Amino acid sequence: MDRKLGIPKPETPSFQLNKAVDELLKREFDEYRKRKEPHPIMKENGIDAIPFDHKDLPVWRENFKGIRYHDPESNFIITGAVDDVWQKPNGDLIVLDYKATWSTKEATLDSEWRQAWKRQLEIYQWLFKKNGFSVSKEGYFVYCNALVDENGFNHSLRFDIKILPYISDDSWVSPKLLDARACLSGDTIPEPAATCDYCAYKKASATTAATFKNPARFS
Repeated sequence: MDRKLGIPKPETPSFQLNKAVDELLKREFDEYRKRKEPHPIMKENGIDAIPFDHKDLPVWRENFKGIRYHDPESNFIITGAVDDVWQKPNGDLIVLDYKATWSTKEATLDSEWRQAWKRQLEIYQWLFKKNGFSVSKEGYFVYCNALVDENGFNHSLRFDIKILPYISDDSWVSPKLLDARACLSGDTIPEPAATCDYCAYKKASATTAATFKNPARFS
């Protein structure tokens, strides 16, 4: 509907506080990148790696640029703006993503909507592989959970930071690009997905519109 009919999804508010956390984490890890030393949180979690130093890292991190690859089979240009990349002693790259939130629940990757986090990370890994890098299957989420057990705000917000490991599998990416190409090349809008809120909204709004066009249905 976006690409073929020019009907984009409604814009959602940007999460500025999350962006602030991302920016500060990048500055912090960049200090250790300059020193070519592991960050203390990497040592605490037994991760044998250091922040990866590469001239293109600023571009890889930039929205609407990022690391990119022109896939010849689908003819798509795939891009992804990564938060950070670490490097193991054997040269393999570890791709990771920063996540900032507030939750009373235990930090896990099990919830249904966090499957999108995993897909996001796997696309990043796929992109690095396509750009000729050796990429580790292990990825990480730097999970920052805001603490609200203080007596007041006091001009600061503290976070509990955890490293959530994830063993990835990006084998689905290339086939899905071909599926997307086939979808966009067709003349039929796919059936709404049961788990997509946007599809459910569009389906409900179409039903409502049909009702208002037929006042007799109110009698």
